[in-house]
Amino acid sequence: MRVQRTSRSFQSCLFLDLPNFLRPGDLLVLNNSRVIPARLFGRKSNGGGAVEILLLNPAPTGGWWVLLRPGKRVRPGSGLLFGPTTSPQLPAEVVEKRDDGQCRLVFPPGSDVLAFAHLHGVMPLPPYIRRPKSLPEDRERYQTVYAREPGSNAAPTAGLHFSIELLQQLRDSGIGIAEVTLHVGIGTFSPVKTENPADHIMHTEPYEVPTSTAEAVQRTRRNGHRVVAVGTTSLRVLESVARAHEGQLVAGPGTTNLFLVPPAQFHLVDALLTNFHLPRSTLLMLVSAFAAPNEVVGRELILQAYQAAIAQGFRFFSYGDAMWIE
Repeated sequence: MRVQRTSRSFQSCLFLDLPNFLRPGDLLVLNNSRVIPARLFGRKSNGGGAVEILLLNPAPTGGWWVLLRPGKRVRPGSGLLFGPTTSPQLPAEVVEKRDDGQCRLVFPPGSDVLAFAHLHGVMPLPPYIRRPKSLPEDRERYQTVYAREPGSNAAPTAGLHFSIELLQQLRDSGIGIAEVTLHVGIGTFSPVKTENPADHIMHTEPYEVPTSTAEAVQRTRRNGHRVVAVGTTSLRVLESVARAHEGQLVAGPGTTNLFLVPPAQFHLVDALLTNFHLPRSTLLMLVSAFAAPNEVVGRELILQAYQAAIAQGFRFFSYGDAMWIE
């Protein structure tokens, strides 16, 4: 669906129509993060019950932060074993628990946790995909065609619509392609439960902006062309850096917990390609903020677009259809 902010109009179209919305000199910014098979199954090492973890991110103090299930009965000092009993197993110890449900596990020195996950882990499909289990083909289906940097718990799903052929067609048409990395965390699935959205606590996610991307964005804007964020993750990287550097995109690593609600100012992004999001999600609020600087107008415009999408049978969420906002 094409949403035009100035005219407040909606147009149904195919994703293959995207080249018609772009002009030579425009720049698409993609998130090249790759989803890891982050769900690992195991048991308590004392012969106890089964456990499951979701790898979140390496802990600066050592080990990994994870979501552990069931977590209430597992205390610091508990030992765990992961992997099938027919293969070498990966031992771990719970050393820390937080109020938000996250636990820090440590593993034996020299353990390659990511390599073990790639051998024995399961893809962390969104919780609303209600299948008995993940399928082997999910390891590629739940990735963008340009995913390279492993570290996400969820795919940057606006990019799932692209094929290698479409990207080449865009390049041949004079459209620039640049990449950032933002590893998508569990905050993607966390609904806003507070009455005032400003009280919602966002999870922090790591990002990286290559020098080539910073230069491409600066060149695009200097030449009067548009920067197009492919997905809310790419937008959050660009706008997070811009807010820290007086509206400029500076290369380098960082972390962000940027939560954008109407009204919000956007420094670098001129157009956004995004999927249709869950109710009460931070992503839906971000899209509303991008749709219009006024809180009421932005919310009403996006709700009208969603109503039109429902009426026309659009698919929502990770494997659903896309919205182009300009």
